[in-house]
Amino acid sequence: MTTQPESLEFKAEVQQLLHILSHSLYTEREIFLRELISNASDALNRVQFEMLTNADVRDPELELAVRIDFDEEAKTLTVSDTGIGMTRDELIENLGTIAHSGAMAFLKKLEAEQRIGDIIGQFGVGFYAVFMVADKVSVTSRSYLPDESAWTWVSRGDNTYTLTPAEKETRGTTIEIELKEDAAEFASAWRLEQIVKKHSDFVSFPVYVKDKIANQQAALWRKSPSEVTEDEYNEFYRQLTLDFEKPLLHLHIVTDAPVDIRSVLFVPRHRDRGMFRMRPDHGLKLYSRKVLIQEDNKDMLPEYLRFVEGVVDSTDIPLNVARESVQSTRTMGHIKKALRGRVLKSLRELGEENPEDYKVFWEAFGPFIKEGVAMDFGGRDDVAPLLRFTTSKSNGALVALSEYAARMIEGQNDIYYILGDDLASVARSPHLDALKARNLEVLYLVDPLDAFMVQSLREYEDKPLKNVDDPDLQLPGEPESPPETPAADALSPEVFGKLIMRFKNVLGERVADVRESKLLKDSPCRLVSPDSGPEREMQRVRRLVEQDYTAPVKILEINRGHALIQNLARVIESQFANPLIDLTVEQLFDNLLLLEGLHPNPAQMAPRIQEVLERAVAASAPAGEA
Repeated sequence: MTTQPESLEFKAEVQQLLHILSHSLYTEREIFLRELISNASDALNRVQFEMLTNADVRDPELELAVRIDFDEEAKTLTVSDTGIGMTRDELIENLGTIAHSGAMAFLKKLEAEQRIGDIIGQFGVGFYAVFMVADKVSVTSRSYLPDESAWTWVSRGDNTYTLTPAEKETRGTTIEIELKEDAAEFASAWRLEQIVKKHSDFVSFPVYVKDKIANQQAALWRKSPSEVTEDEYNEFYRQLTLDFEKPLLHLHIVTDAPVDIRSVLFVPRHRDRGMFRMRPDHGLKLYSRKVLIQEDNKDMLPEYLRFVEGVVDSTDIPLNVARESVQSTRTMGHIKKALRGRVLKSLRELGEENPEDYKVFWEAFGPFIKEGVAMDFGGRDDVAPLLRFTTSKSNGALVALSEYAARMIEGQNDIYYILGDDLASVARSPHLDALKARNLEVLYLVDPLDAFMVQSLREYEDKPLKNVDDPDLQLPGEPESPPETPAADALSPEVFGKLIMRFKNVLGERVADVRESKLLKDSPCRLVSPDSGPEREMQRVRRLVEQDYTAPVKILEINRGHALIQNLARVIESQFANPLIDLTVEQLFDNLLLLEGLHPNPAQMAPRIQEVLERAVAASAPAGEA
């Protein structure tokens, strides 16, 4: 056997790859160590499996482990394992070529986008990440086969590498790295332990840094849920998020088909978790075989569930897949569907079994659920049961749509809702007159997001959602106790017609029409939309975001039997030129816009209110004192 170094050329693809690795920019050069540890872990798994059926293995008594050593002064780093090892031919096959066709075209595309770091680990290129930090790499390996000798593979990342017989007594692989000048940080115990903790904390075998075990090995999510205590879940959540409050909810998901999933997810108790909230971004930690491959994966759950914290692991995920693959592969599709379904199911169960905790959840994350109803077109029916509302009958308590549906009166087919700025204004809305009289419950929608939500949520369990300002609102049932109001026929058609014309003349193009109301009982008037399209829901959003917002043109309905309307009609009949008439019409209109949450500038009402008061006081003062 020759003892002279044998010089060989890399395959063309490897030469190109090494050029890319040496000359491109990287955001996380530390991933080279993750890749070396992952390769070592694979080698350990393979020899462990081999020893189950084969007694003729070199050094069967060796501890299965990964060891990392360094020399800070010499700027060298060593990563060794007691895994399956490699023969001479395997060194050439594994380190001298890239097995997958099309790899280089993909790599060049990612180089142009400066995203090489996203795909280290694919196509068998993980080992070559070492050249991001190495001037020279020596790989000495001895196979588990008793008759095979050791060989050393050496490269400086150029076009060639050398192979030389080596002296290595034990099975496994040792990688010696001469670090580049700007990579001296990796010859530090603290830095190496930090990288192991971040990327390889749950590798199944011990990872030693200078004879100190740096990884946990036991991944909580890889255990059976029956083996994990509540305290262990809470401690894991604290380590994961640095949130010192217990989570509101945890899910431990274990599936084997159609894909392997091991996941622990948490729903926090609060949206803002204070100054110790370290992660600026959202997303789950994505692992493959307990190796971290993405720190903040945003693709495993829909955007509206971005408040969920946790980890996802699967042996079916290729190690360190690119983002495009995360979004598109069938495996990822199965995982996303399973996680989404379990989170929504657990939240539904929380709402049914623990309303008090669900109230805490809703106050923190209700807007996210509304976003889900608006945006998850295919899964809206799964998200809608999580919605909660204050209603005209709930006395401030939160009501689910299922509870509302269970309380619907005989003959009621629709779910009624009202949009407004706040609970106080919608509770006083004239739209509620007829519904209260018929014992009909109304959902109070006072969040700006509600306008988006109801455009998507047009029905619930075949029951249409209907805005109470619908121009053709038809209500079931009869009023239970009609309020005592002056008779509507106390005004003659002629007098009432003059009143209608006065309203039209004063308000002009600000109203589409003025007409008698068929539903009002306690209120003098109301505004209804000219049509029942989605445009009316968006008016509240426009008022918040448009600087030149103007109130929408609506139909004004007048309660002919209301005392204020009847008195106003009589004043018009007897004192046509009285300036209080127009001021009163204007104020009635502005009051309605305010209650509807559509007034562009409520402060504009103050001068008119003051003028009305001055005239009213003057008119009522004793003669000679005005």
